[in-house]
Amino acid sequence: MLMVSSVGFCQSEDTIFHYRRSSIYSILVNHRSLAYCDEIARAFDAMPVPDKYNDHGLGKKVFYTIEKKLKPVDVSQHAGFVVNGASDTKKMNEFDHLLQNSQVASRLVAKWFNRKKSGGTCDMQLVEQRGLQNTSEADKRMAELSVRKEALLMDAGEELIGNTFVLVNDIRYIDKSRGTSVVGGILSGVSQAAQILSGQQTTDQDLGTLIASYKGFNVKIKTYLYQLVWDDDISSFFYDKVYTEHPDEAKNTNFENNRGKFSLIYLGMQESGGTTVSFAGINESEPEQMVRKVCQRVLDENVANLQKNFDVFKIKAPLISAEPLRCEIGLKEGITEKSRFELLEVVIDEKGRTQYKRKGVIRPVKGQIWDNRYMAVEEGAENATLGFTTFEKVSGSDFYPGMLVREIK
Repeated sequence: MLMVSSVGFCQSEDTIFHYRRSSIYSILVNHRSLAYCDEIARAFDAMPVPDKYNDHGLGKKVFYTIEKKLKPVDVSQHAGFVVNGASDTKKMNEFDHLLQNSQVASRLVAKWFNRKKSGGTCDMQLVEQRGLQNTSEADKRMAELSVRKEALLMDAGEELIGNTFVLVNDIRYIDKSRGTSVVGGILSGVSQAAQILSGQQTTDQDLGTLIASYKGFNVKIKTYLYQLVWDDDISSFFYDKVYTEHPDEAKNTNFENNRGKFSLIYLGMQESGGTTVSFAGINESEPEQMVRKVCQRVLDENVANLQKNFDVFKIKAPLISAEPLRCEIGLKEGITEKSRFELLEVVIDEKGRTQYKRKGVIRPVKGQIWDNRYMAVEEGAENATLGFTTFEKVSGSDFYPGMLVREIK
């Protein structure tokens, strides 16, 4: 089989890398009865999707539970469980029901094809935009082959649409004065904090009380990972019975009547919290920044651990320099001195299909791991201004910029 190497970058003022990323829709399940509910919601709403993923958001990011104690989520209950396509809905937990009632799976598919509710028209613009690996000369030549568009569709199913994920985040404030229990009501001083933040009170004493309350702010986050199901049966149904570039009422009805055919599969959960986050870097006149900092740090930790635990969720990031070996990943992605990464070369076969070939293994250089956590620069953290992590070779050769870096266990 003919294999064409695809360097994966084009030149402009800076080197710009084009590579296929997984896509994420990240939502928050919030609890109105718990302390700091509104502050957590505002903080989450301001959080961007992790920069190594495509944002596949559906608009609404924050969902609220009913004003009663939420039943504990039994992870073992829905291991391998499919939302929407489930035959036994009694095994669904609250989060599964939330995703089903909001028709998330079918809406994720509709977004991939820019489907219009009126007339049901679709297009391939987003698939093509995210599917174009790079603008190298090798890829341009392969793009001229008649098989390339068909190959892109096949790649799209395996690498793009099928790698669409939903993160359901349950964030709760932890009252350190009560051990690790979750506060069931509003802390003393929080209502006063709301008054200060709205400008009703501005005395130094009140501001000091507010700052003190935020300095003790801590959360526990459970992040549940779901993956969109996109197999041969689903893709055939969509392309044959739904996809149309011209208004077609029959195909439009097919989609609306078969939303339950599209589903999400539960992969697993990660829990983080209890870690003390420094108040350093926070403007004391804006102490609510602490909520964002804590929530962002802990959520990033969950995402990094999910990447380690589930191969399908791992990121691939481009090598920006070969001498020395450098990549724009760091502590936010959970890198330590013990981490190991494979270097992948992007290759295109004679049918135009994209494949990845391991060319070597690398590891971080001690003392040169980038601290890219949220607000690391503002708090003056060591290595916060590096802009990349430097690696050294463990095995392999012939490395070049544009090769993809992926963590291995």
